[in-house]
Order: sequence, then C-alpha cells, then structure tokens
Amino acid sequence: MADTLTITDNRTGRHYAIPIQDGTIRAMDLRQIKVTPDEFGMMTYDPAFTNTAACRSSITYIDGDKGVLMYRGYPIEQLAEHSDFLETAYLILLGELPKGPELDRWTNDITHHTMLHENIKKFLEGFRYDAHPMGMFLSAVGALSTFYPDAKNIFDVESRHLQRIRLVAKVPSIAAYAFRHTIGRPYVLPDNDLSFSGNFLNMLFKMTEPRYDPSPVLERALDVLFILHADHEQNCSTHAMRGIGSSHVDPYSALAGAAAALYGPLHGGANEAVLRMLTEIGSKANVPAFVTRVKAGEGRLMGFGHRVYKSYDPRAKIIKRIADLVFEVTGRNPLLDIALELERIALEDEYFISRKLYPNVDFYSGLIYQAMGFPVDMFPVLFAIPRTAGWMAQWEEMLQDPEQKIARPRQIYVGPAQRDYVPRDKRR
Repeated sequence: MADTLTITDNRTGRHYAIPIQDGTIRAMDLRQIKVTPDEFGMMTYDPAFTNTAACRSSITYIDGDKGVLMYRGYPIEQLAEHSDFLETAYLILLGELPKGPELDRWTNDITHHTMLHENIKKFLEGFRYDAHPMGMFLSAVGALSTFYPDAKNIFDVESRHLQRIRLVAKVPSIAAYAFRHTIGRPYVLPDNDLSFSGNFLNMLFKMTEPRYDPSPVLERALDVLFILHADHEQNCSTHAMRGIGSSHVDPYSALAGAAAALYGPLHGGANEAVLRMLTEIGSKANVPAFVTRVKAGEGRLMGFGHRVYKSYDPRAKIIKRIADLVFEVTGRNPLLDIALELERIALEDEYFISRKLYPNVDFYSGLIYQAMGFPVDMFPVLFAIPRTAGWMAQWEEMLQDPEQKIARPRQIYVGPAQRDYVPRDKRR
C-alpha cells in the first residue's frame, strides 16, 4: 500500500500497515503491535528526542544539511539584512510581516510597556551584588505572573496578545536592571524615543549624560543578533516552554522555565564557553597545538558543530560580517585573530570536515558581546531577550493545536521487580 510502512513482528509473524504522513509514523499506531492481548503494546525509545517529532509547527524551518533557516518561510539572511527585531518578532508571533500601520501600532505598544513595576525593582535589589544575571532574569520573569493575574486567562485571545506585548517589552528592562545591579549602578528608565535595541543599550550603559545616544553600528548589530536568536525550532528551552505550557500555566511561569533551560552551558552558555576556550588558547601561535589536542580527544572545540546543522550555520556567516563592523567601533577584540586561525585550520582539516564540524552561531557572537562591553555572565540573558518572541509563539501555537495534551512521556522501567517490605531490624 502507498504511504504506509509495513512492519513484520517476527515474534508472532503478524504484519502491520502503519500510515505514513509527512514522512513520519504516529507512535500510538505502534501500540497495536503485541504478543498477547493484555500487553501494553509497542513503544519507541528515543532519549533526548533525537528522532521524534513532538508537534507540528509553522514558525521556523531548518534544513540542517543545507544550512537553511527560515522564519515563517522568510530566509534568515533576508530578515537580517532588511528587517529589524520588532518587525521580525511580529512576524514570528503573528505569522506575517506587518503592514505600515500594523508595525507602527506594534512598535508603539511595545515601547509603552517597557516600564517595570516598582516592586520588581525592589525584588531585583534583594539579590546579592554578585548574583548571576540569568538567575535574576528568570526569577523576575516568573515573578511577573503575580503582577499580571489576568495572564491565567490563556484561552482569551486579547489577554494572550497583551501578555505577548508585555513580555517582549519588559524582558530587556529586566535584563538591563539585572546588569546594572551586578555592577552597582542605579537603574536607568526606558527612553521611549529610542528604538528597541537603542533603548536597551541606553538602560545598560547610560551614565550621567542628559540623553544617551547609542552608536548606530552597535544598535544595528544588536538588532541583527536579536533577529538571529529569535527562534530556532524545537530546542531544549522551546521544548521546556511547550512542556510547561501544556499544563495550562500562565506564560510568565512557562517562560521562566524556558529561561532556566537556556541557562545551561550546553544551550545558552555556549558562546561563553567559546570565549573561555579562546582565552585558554592564548595566542594565534598556540592554535595548531590546540587543534592537535582536540583531535587526540584531549579537549573540545567549542562553537563548532550543531545538533541540527551539518554544514555552515547560516547565522554564523551573518554574525561574522557583523563582527567586522562592530570592531571598527569598539576596537578589535584580541581574541579575534585566534578565532579566525582556529576557523581556518578547522575548515581545511579532514578530521573536522568529515565530522561536519563547522562554526555555529556561538562562535562569533560572544566576541561581539564582549567587545560591546558585556561580561560573559550576561550572554545567556542576551540570548533570552529575543528568544522570548519565539517562546511565546511556540507556546501559543501549542495551545491552539487540538492534538496537544499535557506532556507525559513514557518510560522503560529498569528497576527491581516487586518485592516485600523488610522491617528495619531485619535489613542487612
């Protein structure tokens, strides 16, 4: 039969025709495969979901073999060149590029929701001076659920839209306040006359000047970096957002969980690991010896390779071009020469080519952030700001999908069989 997969169970000799749709079979269709009628039925075992589709999504498309990334069908290269972050966020959240009046209204709504409740400021002041900014960020986002109880009306369309606006608008303010707290400087209020990225730079770096004028180059670079990080399909933090959201909790609580997933060094902390690697290498002359150690299994090449991309990460190509513009303003990051030499050797070495280890988005983004004046502890927070748009889009798509239920994976039990309780005085 066309569009079916025939499975023969060699234990029983029975044949099963499993329907194929979009190149997949439904795991529940395997439950009919049993040896005896009272069995649970066949399951699949897929640690880390490396080959399991958990949802249908129309937000982001990735072809890892060809190095393709698209938001709602638009290539990331075109968005990075022509769009700005707020327009891209609108596209991701609402499905289409906005017309002029729609973009004006969206931008105005975001701009006028950037203020934080005074109690959130006090909440952040309660953290130690050396608290990690990401810990402060995810805590404050979670706390917002207590300020906006209307967010619990998750099936109210207007309420959901309001939470979108609030979160996209307020996460830069939370991030900036966390940054200022860690360096002991007073908080800076949002400036509604600046762009989304320009205002963020204002809240981060304004000192005593009456008005902060961001560098147009750094403002645009930050906007492009935000576009590149806005969504990336079903990664760890997006999976967390959908999984937590499937319990029908408010979006602030779900997003705090997504941010916690991003906090991990294997996810949002990867560009920090790249900087630490480049710092440890120390100089361009030490790169060949470092590569030799990596090939001998004595170290890891951070910023190369990706779970999804098996060719050059398209975001890395864009960031590499942005880096040159940023360094003209900030001065050349001394680690750049090491990074360029490392990339050159890796792209010519059969060891890395055969393993499809190409630079990913984290390889150059950390260099840019460091040159702009961000400490490495801020890197995952800078990731979380744009990803908020993607998380909210994924959350809303999950809520509206009639096939979605509360997340509940199965397990393969490997513990002891049934046994009787042993009294304490008889245990050995």
